[in-house]
Amino acid sequence: MRARSILRRLESPASVFSRPQIGPCGIRPQFPLPRPISTRPQPSESSSFWITITLLAIGGGACLHQSLSPSADPLPSSRPPQQEPFLGIIDTLRTMPIEPAPGTVGTLTPEQEAKLQEFWVLTLKVFGVNIETLEAEAKSSASNAAAAPPADKKKSAKRGWGLFRSTGDEKSETSSTSQASEITSGLASISITDGDDKYGQSKEFQQALEDMSPEEIRTAFWNMVKHDNPDALLLRFLRARKWDVKKALIMLISTMRWRLQDVHVDDDIMANGEALALKQSKSSDPTEKKKGDEFLHQLRMGKSFLHGVDRLGRPICVVRVRLHRASEQDPESLERFTVYTIETARLLLAPPVETATIIFDMTDFSLQNMDYTPVKFMIKCFEANYPESLGTVLIHKAPWVFSSIWSIIKGWLDPVVAAKIHFTKNREDLEAFIPPDRITKELDGDENWEYKYLEIEEGENSKMEDTETRDKLLAERQALAKEIQDITIEWIRASFKKEPEAISAAKEKRQTLVEQLRKQYWVLDPYIRARSLYDRLNIVQGEGKIEFYPGADKADKADKA
Repeated sequence: MRARSILRRLESPASVFSRPQIGPCGIRPQFPLPRPISTRPQPSESSSFWITITLLAIGGGACLHQSLSPSADPLPSSRPPQQEPFLGIIDTLRTMPIEPAPGTVGTLTPEQEAKLQEFWVLTLKVFGVNIETLEAEAKSSASNAAAAPPADKKKSAKRGWGLFRSTGDEKSETSSTSQASEITSGLASISITDGDDKYGQSKEFQQALEDMSPEEIRTAFWNMVKHDNPDALLLRFLRARKWDVKKALIMLISTMRWRLQDVHVDDDIMANGEALALKQSKSSDPTEKKKGDEFLHQLRMGKSFLHGVDRLGRPICVVRVRLHRASEQDPESLERFTVYTIETARLLLAPPVETATIIFDMTDFSLQNMDYTPVKFMIKCFEANYPESLGTVLIHKAPWVFSSIWSIIKGWLDPVVAAKIHFTKNREDLEAFIPPDRITKELDGDENWEYKYLEIEEGENSKMEDTETRDKLLAERQALAKEIQDITIEWIRASFKKEPEAISAAKEKRQTLVEQLRKQYWVLDPYIRARSLYDRLNIVQGEGKIEFYPGADKADKADKA
């Protein structure tokens, strides 16, 4: 049965969104460090660091130095205090001592938590989960609210947001309930009607409901979660769409379709990885050989790579713009390489860090490095499917020649994204974002490190041949996902009924299950993901452990000796 028919069967005149608000979910770290440079400005539909990676392998990301570009944001006036150096092994299953950004897990306001619950309800309906009982209880709760004295109703109306009401909307609770009910009952036909649909995602959303079964959509979602917290994933889409639940749902389901049907992120790009490229490069078929050679060429030359973290613990992606030539690879190889880099970088995020820093090294840039067509493709791809991942973009040593080109590219970017771009010209400028001993000598820093590609090792993907263990682990993961779905419904139900003890119990059990799911991913990982350069470098170490500077402490001791 297709998703659309199930959604219609689950229609209910009751609104599941008109209910009392509850306290924020999650707990702040006990010892949060100050966050001197905001890692997240006001939410935007296209707030994603990955859209700027449009320049990742295409060299079109060169920009003028700030002195040549008056529209660029200046460097921070004061350098942030030295944070943890992030040396040694980091457990991504634990929370690092960094203050989380607003609107993320552990920092939600009651209104934001209510939006998250609304988003979960709609998402579960798309998954084909039967929530008729929950909707019936929500209807009862709404009826009780409508029958309450006027003073109580007025007080209740101020406590939460209607489904698609702006923060400053003063509509009555009854009006909000009616609107939410209409949206819920018409879920199968919702669309964006205010023109805020840059990439036609309403159409993609409808197509997903037609082409994909609810189970396919559900599986695609939990595959995308990987080692992440599912709440954190949903919140990315909510923040990107300015807490508009309907728009966030359209964006999310469109992304599931893109991952599963268009680019095959999990069942091809990450499952086959570099190993497939090596196999293709040895093929007697010229077309296959070309694909493999082009993919490996970008890795071997180090056109872009992941190395280290900035002062706020955000992974750094370095792009050597001068190494790109449009004629050296087809767009298909470039797109595959970019998605592969993005998904690999996701493995290096340690909560509460959710963003990354990109350095576009413009040294020796020339017009030969420009390639406009892939830029447009990548902007569309990453604005729509990897929201809320931008920390900072540093355009380093940009020459005069790129002045007019930057003006064009900036016009394609969302203003919020453009505001995150800084221009640096020397080591001192970079030190505002990265400690000097973590800036490589190639960028005039102190770190004695050079990029080197390690070739694929024989047998490194042997566990992927054990399909029996893989299938067993996949079944375990789906069972955990179902438990999280069930306890999420209990959490929302307890919120409707205003039962503090039940809310607390549901949250505690839910958090335990989420932690189990995140831990279980790393057990499953070697059976479903081909090893990458970063596994061979011992940066990704398994069991949720990462080490941004493996061997750095030994090297430091050797230098001092």
